[in-house]
Amino acid sequence: MLGVRLICVGKLGEKFWAQAVKEYEKRLSGYCKLEIIELPEQRLPQTPSEGEITQALDREAALIESKIWPGAAVIAMCVEGKPMSSEQLADYFSRLTVSGTSRICLLIGGSCGLSEKIKQKAALRLSMSPMTFPHHLARVMVLEQVYRALNIAAGGKYHK
Repeated sequence: MLGVRLICVGKLGEKFWAQAVKEYEKRLSGYCKLEIIELPEQRLPQTPSEGEITQALDREAALIESKIWPGAAVIAMCVEGKPMSSEQLADYFSRLTVSGTSRICLLIGGSCGLSEKIKQKAALRLSMSPMTFPHHLARVMVLEQVYRALNIAAGGKYHK
């Protein structure tokens, strides 16, 4: 079974986000072995300098990197990434598994995004939209799209 690890910077705060995540964990259990890892967001001053932001992102990148499975396909969620339809994401996942990849790591940064160092390790930079979303909502959206893509790949009707 496909292993999917969602590595997120920041903790879910509100109960409704956690409930939504739990719902997708349940739905995904038939398609993959899902693991969600939450990493602490680095603290920054009220008005951080570019250097302070870069240092914080680099510290987060080191934490993220320590949680990436060896040999996994890495997908970095970032606004400048490639937009894909649900069907295209399903095809991407299918091509990964056909080529022998059994593990996927999806990366969601905190409020300042992801370090360029960690983005360079990604096989795919994926964008859900040019809009900005809170990373709590992005987590739910990513899980929904993973579920939708795996359902499509399995010949399901969820995406209709």
